Amino acid sequence: MAYRKVSDAQGGPLVSEVLHCSGALDLDWDLDKEELQEPGPSVDRMQMQHVDCQRSGCSNPGPDPDPELMEPIQQSVSVSPHGRFERLQEDPDYISHFTRAPGHKGQRRLHCFILRYFFAGLGIFVLGLLIGWFTHTPSVKAPVTPSDSSDLLEELLRGIKADKINILHRSFSSLSDDSEESRARYLYQQWVGLGLTSVQLSNHTVLLSVPGSTPNTVTDSSSHQCFLPSGIPCDQHRPDDLPKEPLSYAAYSSVGSVQGEAVDVQYGSMDDLRRAQDSANLTGQIAVVKLGQAPLLYKLSVLSNVGFGGVLLYVDPCDAPPSRHNWHQAFRVTLNPGGNPATAGAGGSLTPLLVQPISVILARTLLSSPMTGKEDSCIPLATPPNAERKTINLTVGNQLSYKKIYNVVGYLKGRRNPDRHVLVGSSHDGDQGGGASAIMNQLIAALTERTRGGWVPDRTTVFCSWGGSALGNIGSYEWGKENSVVLQSSAVAYVSLNSPVRGTETLRATASPTLLQLTSDIQRRQLLSCIRGGNCPGPNVSSLQLPGDGSFFANHLGVPTLEFGFEQTKAVETTSFLAEAQFSAESPETLDPLFKFHETVAKMTAEAIFRLANDPVLPFYPLDIALDVQNKLKDKRTVPALLLSSASSLRDHAAFFQSETMRPANDPKERDPSHVRMLNDVLRDLEKSFIAPQAAAGLHRNLLYSLLGKTPQFSILRFSQETLPYCNITSKAIGPSKAIGPSKAIGPSAATTDLCHGGVSQSLSVILQAIRSAERLVCFGQSLFENYPGDAQ
Repeated sequence: MAYRKVSDAQGGPLVSEVLHCSGALDLDWDLDKEELQEPGPSVDRMQMQHVDCQRSGCSNPGPDPDPELMEPIQQSVSVSPHGRFERLQEDPDYISHFTRAPGHKGQRRLHCFILRYFFAGLGIFVLGLLIGWFTHTPSVKAPVTPSDSSDLLEELLRGIKADKINILHRSFSSLSDDSEESRARYLYQQWVGLGLTSVQLSNHTVLLSVPGSTPNTVTDSSSHQCFLPSGIPCDQHRPDDLPKEPLSYAAYSSVGSVQGEAVDVQYGSMDDLRRAQDSANLTGQIAVVKLGQAPLLYKLSVLSNVGFGGVLLYVDPCDAPPSRHNWHQAFRVTLNPGGNPATAGAGGSLTPLLVQPISVILARTLLSSPMTGKEDSCIPLATPPNAERKTINLTVGNQLSYKKIYNVVGYLKGRRNPDRHVLVGSSHDGDQGGGASAIMNQLIAALTERTRGGWVPDRTTVFCSWGGSALGNIGSYEWGKENSVVLQSSAVAYVSLNSPVRGTETLRATASPTLLQLTSDIQRRQLLSCIRGGNCPGPNVSSLQLPGDGSFFANHLGVPTLEFGFEQTKAVETTSFLAEAQFSAESPETLDPLFKFHETVAKMTAEAIFRLANDPVLPFYPLDIALDVQNKLKDKRTVPALLLSSASSLRDHAAFFQSETMRPANDPKERDPSHVRMLNDVLRDLEKSFIAPQAAAGLHRNLLYSLLGKTPQFSILRFSQETLPYCNITSKAIGPSKAIGPSKAIGPSAATTDLCHGGVSQSLSVILQAIRSAERLVCFGQSLFENYPGDAQ
């Protein structure tokens, strides 16, 4: 068996090298070969003779001593300078007595010799005690035993304080230069000063989509009234509105102008589109769509297939947090699924549609929707029955430019498994960068403080601060692709600090099924000392698909991920993708003046890092994956019997593997280092089995992440079932696009083929293949440890 080892050098990329097992354990001993050689009797005799020669002079041995008066010379014990293999451990009361019988020179000289050798023996005894003390001391202090792990964790959590996070945030926010490069260089200097093993600052030149020199507009063709995305009339545009408008755009949208009717398609579901198709021809029209319920990119692909020429996005006030009362506030979205758009070969436009986010007040005007209810009542925005549709002209003038983004990556080296990495990621660009970076710096400070006290984690922790996150997780994608070969075997988990505090109403935890148990335990533990003084929500952990920097690691590498965060939105189905809207967020000190919510997230994240980096057996649970798979196949009417049988078999094998293989490895009395390493490799690779070859736009390739719904279901199966009726009638709706301008819209045939290809049968085949692959890996793990030498003991 071969293992991959990752070495990280200052300022250089990750380098992979292959380690071949030779059968012996690669323990962390720093002894020289000479020190490991166990001295035999001959060596001891030579040492004794050398001592005698020094004391009495070997050139003139003198007359032979009297055999009757001489004590036999006992065989001495040689002590290794490092003291790990000395035989004194077997007999701690051992004392060497070196005496020499007197010669023929009288009783008086005999007494002198006896006295001299008595003091020499006493000196040797004291010297042996000192050597034994100093050689035994390191072996007592070096490793942190499992029994001390809980105490060490408590010390780590006590070192994380709200006031410290507040100070770090103020320092980060007070930079005179607020550019991304300045932020990245500041973090680099901070991490070097905090004592990380190695810190790297890298940059990538990428294609960015930014607002044009003039704002994007929406014009009512009948009244010729022009509106900004915020809903303010163009002729009332004031200079103080300029800082607010640049956020109101869709990055990587097509540019130009399109004219058509404003069609209310609600959330853009298949039912919504069928209702819209029944009333009018949708080709070349402009869809008015609410965010929520499904990924934005998926909605846009469907709207493009139907034949729309433009899309206006808004957040329904019934879905938004109660605290968001500014109806004139528009927002930003990105249409970049991840990485540098320059490599996509699409000229910077990632959709044929002209896309523009708008405010609630402008959406209400275009839809002729009545005012919503007052106080607690809320009426969702919708076009009234029989209302006349408005004809509008949408103009989008985004610009493309090349710019450098910066990543900061620092390493806290592990001791026993330095080639296994726990990734911790946050971003330093955007409105949420300050709070996330302050938490990251506090985590690094708390962990390095423990290492200065002698603790060293088992695995290496890699701290990452990403650039270009707001426009499509560009920094994390580019770094992940550069190091993907190494990360395939080295990365064991990704802990995200994407948006730690977006509100103060709901504590959410998102984790892949692999980490559900660990995440639930951490949340339950932290809620015991809830900041609300006893009025605490219960553990709320799910495996939902959410936007963030962990997307590349979860979808392309199959790395288990987890994230803790507070938010303001209500936990209902329609809010599941509202995070795609990037509003001008409130500052961390405004949301959380005492930084207590930041402290809670920091402590939860610290405990997750500690467990993932320090537990001998990774805290992954195969049975949770198997149960999650079965839960997603509850609807037996649409699931073949073969798929249900495979899911049941996976559950049985996972339960046996977890009880019969993982349980002994978690027992310190039965634990074997090579056994544990092989076991952890099986656990690490289990989630990789569920990476689909491809997925519809906006959907995770990792099948274990799901969407909110009344019935848990695999995302690809849910959407393939929804689009099946649409695929049968889509040819009637497709027509040429009316978009005009510098970037012409392309035909929808390619997207239609991708959306409808294979349908339900292909989705079921992909799921079946993933389940069988996971089962084979679990069975391989069982066979690997059958009759294992360590088990025979």
